[in-house]
Amino acid sequence: MMSRVNDPELTKQRLHEVVEEMYDRIVKGEPPTMTLPVRTKNNIGFDKKFGVFKYGKKRSTRDATSLGSAKNLLRALHVVEFIEEMIEAGKSSTLREMYYISESWGLGKFSSQNESNNLAEDLEVVTTCLREDFKLRPEEDGSRIIGNVTLNELNRRGQWMRINARDDVGDSGYGVPYNVESEKIELVEHDIKFLMAIETGGMFDRLIENGFDEAYDCALIHLKGQPARSTRRIMKRMNEEWDVPVVVFLDGDPWSFRIFASIAYGAIKTAHISEYLATPSASYLGITSDDIIAYDLPSDDLSKKDIEALNAELSDPRFADGWWQNQINMMLEIGKKAEQQSLAKYGLDFVTDTYLPEKLGEMGLV
Repeated sequence: MMSRVNDPELTKQRLHEVVEEMYDRIVKGEPPTMTLPVRTKNNIGFDKKFGVFKYGKKRSTRDATSLGSAKNLLRALHVVEFIEEMIEAGKSSTLREMYYISESWGLGKFSSQNESNNLAEDLEVVTTCLREDFKLRPEEDGSRIIGNVTLNELNRRGQWMRINARDDVGDSGYGVPYNVESEKIELVEHDIKFLMAIETGGMFDRLIENGFDEAYDCALIHLKGQPARSTRRIMKRMNEEWDVPVVVFLDGDPWSFRIFASIAYGAIKTAHISEYLATPSASYLGITSDDIIAYDLPSDDLSKKDIEALNAELSDPRFADGWWQNQINMMLEIGKKAEQQSLAKYGLDFVTDTYLPEKLGEMGLV
C-alpha cells in the first residue's frame, strides 16, 4: 500500500530542486525552465503494477521566453517560498487563502483561483510530493460516512479520539477530515461486508432513514458529487487495510461515469497520484444505461454536452473495457439519462427493498 512518507525536510528539498532547475539555467545565461509531464488524456496510460491510470513519459517545458510563461515561473517561486514558510511555522493554508496572499506578490499575483490551484498541482507533479506535504488544504469538505466502522482521529489538541461512525454520530454521519493519513486517522475495526459510495445527499439520507447500513451490514459514504481527495483516499484505505469491497452508486449520466472512473482508475487532474487515491477493485453498481430500460425509470433527454462527453469517453482509456463501451453506446442509442432519485417512481422504499438488493445480489454481496 502506498503511503505518504515525505517529512518536512524532504518536502523542502524537493521544492528546492524546482528552484535549482531555474537557477542553473539563469547562471548559464539561458531562460529558466520547469519541466513536468503533459497533463492530458493523451498522456495517460495503464500502470500494471498498481492497476490504475497514470501519466506517461511525455514532458512539457515551461520557460521564460514570453511574459505569460515568465509570470508562471515567478509565481512558482513565490509559492515555493510560501510553502517553506508554512512548513517552518507549523501552519497551513487553504488554496483560497494562497490565492489572496498572492496579492502581495506584485507581478507574481494570480489572476484567478484556477491558476493557483493548477500551480499547486504542478508542484505536486514535479516534486512527487502531495498537497498535504505543502500544508495546503482544499476549500471543500470531505465526505460523510455512516456504518459500523471504528476510527481513531487525532484532534487539534493532539489527543486520539475513538469514534464509531454508527453509534457515536448523528444522522449526518462522521465527517471525513482533509487529511486521512495514518498520522491523523487510524482504522481500528469494522463489522461491515462492503462500503457503498453514493453520489447524492438525498440518496445518502434516504438509505440512512431506511436503515440500509444496518440491514445489509455495510457502511455508506456520501461522495458529494465529484469526490474530494480525502474521500477517495479513505475509501482506498478501507478497501486495502480492511479488505472491504467498494461499490459505487451514482446517477446514470456521463458525468457520473467520470466520477466512477476517478474512484476506480484515477482522475486526469490527479493522475500523478492515482496509486494513492484510486481503488481499482471498485465496482459500478448503477444507475446503468440498461437500468433506465429495465426499471422504466423517469429520464431526461441527453443534452449536446452530454453527447459530447459520452463520445469522448468512448476513446478514454479508463473506459476501454467492453462493459463500459456497451453502457456508453447504449446511453447514446436511447438518448436518455436518469438520476438516482428516479427510483422513487416506485415509492420511497423501492431503492432499499428492491433495487439495491437485486443489484447487490448480482454482485454476490447479499
